[in-house]
Amino acid sequence: MTDWFARYVLHNLWLKLLALAIAVLLWSAVAREPRVEVAHTVPVEFANVPPGLAINSDKVPQVQIWLSGPERVVRGVNPQDLHPVIDLNSIAPTAAERTFSLGKAQIKSPEGVDIAEIVPTEFHLSFDVLATRNVPVKPRVTSAGANFRVASITSDPSEVTIQGPRSRVNAIEQAVTDAVDALGVRGRQTFTTTAYVNDPLVRVLQPTSVRVTIVTEHGNERNTSEVK
Repeated sequence: MTDWFARYVLHNLWLKLLALAIAVLLWSAVAREPRVEVAHTVPVEFANVPPGLAINSDKVPQVQIWLSGPERVVRGVNPQDLHPVIDLNSIAPTAAERTFSLGKAQIKSPEGVDIAEIVPTEFHLSFDVLATRNVPVKPRVTSAGANFRVASITSDPSEVTIQGPRSRVNAIEQAVTDAVDALGVRGRQTFTTTAYVNDPLVRVLQPTSVRVTIVTEHGNERNTSEVK
């Protein structure tokens, strides 16, 4: 017993006492700080999304989180340190609408701060079945300039694969490319560009890069409009 006490208690006793004193001073300094409340607005995060399910809401829900605690600690918290999480594990992969509650226990926050208030505490979301299909690519090409006109435009590949909520995927007729400037093209020239769709909830899976080949020929009029 004496050896154990000497080894684990008396060994470096002064260093241990100094560390304890520093800890007490730090705790005392924090305890005397005024308490404040600071609000951060952050996006809601979704965990355990079932395979085959897609969120069909246009806007990512956001929540305002009010933090309370010692001023130095609270003001040191960044929005990136806060994670309001809604678990979707119990949702069936079908088209439906659901309302979710968000409580303090569902918010991951740094140590030393308290969650004082959450606004709002409920979120209404729409879900749909995740769908995938191919759509044709429509190249966007600007004019070829004076004395030349665009004779033909082709894309490789001619189709891309898109994915998203089924109702939105079915509503898309084509993917378009970033505009390709044909000014200065004489004869045949190929450009590498990107294909996209005009729906934030639908994405192009593959390929995202498209090769657009433009062929121009002499013309009598200047083509100044974008070729649709």
